[in-house]
Amino acid sequence: MYQTIIIGGGPSGLMAAAASSAHDDSVLLLEKKKGLGRKLKISGGGRCNVTNRLPYEEIIKNIPGNGKFLYSPFSIFDNESIINFFESRGVKLKEEDHGRMFPVSNKAQDVVNTLITTLKENHVEVKEESIVESVNYTNQNTFTVTLNNQTIFESKTLIIATGGTSVPQTGSTGDGYKFAKTLGHSITELFPTEVPIKSAEPFIKDKRLKGLSLKDVGLSVLKKNQKKRITHQMDMLFTHFGISGPAALRCSQFVYKEQKNQKKQEIEMQIDAFPNLSVADLEKTIRDMLKAAPDKYVKNSLHGLIEERYLQFLIDQAEIDENLTSHHISNAQINRLVTLFKAFTFKVNGTLPIDKAFVTGGGVSLKEIHPKSMMSKIIPGLFLCGEVLDIHGYTGGYNITSALVTGHVAGLSAQSFTSEI
Repeated sequence: MYQTIIIGGGPSGLMAAAASSAHDDSVLLLEKKKGLGRKLKISGGGRCNVTNRLPYEEIIKNIPGNGKFLYSPFSIFDNESIINFFESRGVKLKEEDHGRMFPVSNKAQDVVNTLITTLKENHVEVKEESIVESVNYTNQNTFTVTLNNQTIFESKTLIIATGGTSVPQTGSTGDGYKFAKTLGHSITELFPTEVPIKSAEPFIKDKRLKGLSLKDVGLSVLKKNQKKRITHQMDMLFTHFGISGPAALRCSQFVYKEQKNQKKQEIEMQIDAFPNLSVADLEKTIRDMLKAAPDKYVKNSLHGLIEERYLQFLIDQAEIDENLTSHHISNAQINRLVTLFKAFTFKVNGTLPIDKAFVTGGGVSLKEIHPKSMMSKIIPGLFLCGEVLDIHGYTGGYNITSALVTGHVAGLSAQSFTSEI
């Protein structure tokens, strides 16, 4: 009989194993793939964005999917605790833009190795290539875990840390939802987040802008009344199927939510190519450029204003003849061009599927979890952590922070749990 069995050897499962084994030798970690920490190894482009050093409020803001739930776990183990955990074990971290923390070595493997070493030092029993088939809560208030080869393990506490259903090649294929459901938990609707967005607009279909990257634009998802639901000011990229890049990935979950709100497939998005300029300032800039070269074609007068392909595209959208010189452009045409630069609106019809997403939205309902301990409100001794929960953030170290924090708290609580409580 183990004190704790942990299903899943990803970020939250490894951290749960490290915490639950600190003062207890009877911990078993089951991982269905060969190799632990597979998602950690590929995070941050293989450098592992291990956490974020921004203040709590900023971190919570960057976890639009139920981030406030983390205030309670943060009081026990937070982003600074994560930094201390790795640095005290010899992995020096460095801060980059927007508070993102990376190992100084730029090697995700160093982060994974540290967790694995900690598990070895704490005598955690690790079984890789062990596929869990079913979990059960017994009449004796213990848990049995059955593998697909029919081996059965028993424990006083069980931690489900199986991840979501995004990046399935790492082993996150949604098993945890099935186990949680078996044990009486409800799962909120799953959807892809941090994923590219699809569009069937003619300019996308004819690949006119394919491969074009726009820097530091304001990309918005529009509500039914044309007001902005969300705007992200970052880089974006046009692709052969729609849009991608950081701004698009951050907007993706709101595309899904607006489709639900508006009860339709096609919704609208908008690009502000000059988010730091007012309409009046942009109009003045354009008029000054046109005035400075009155005999040139409009496109040549505005050369350098923005990426050439996007400039030509918006000139066409404004229905300005390519042979028109700056001297002959009308006020109405200038106004149309300014409007397009500040608010080019186009239709999108969804996102790529969940297996192409970086993060899974939805999961085990947080109403059924004690935030201070990560224990189930339905079954005592059952703990859930990481992406299997209905928590999702933007990329930038926020999801890993959530996984490591909830993993640590679940492990700590499972270690001290006794069914007599």
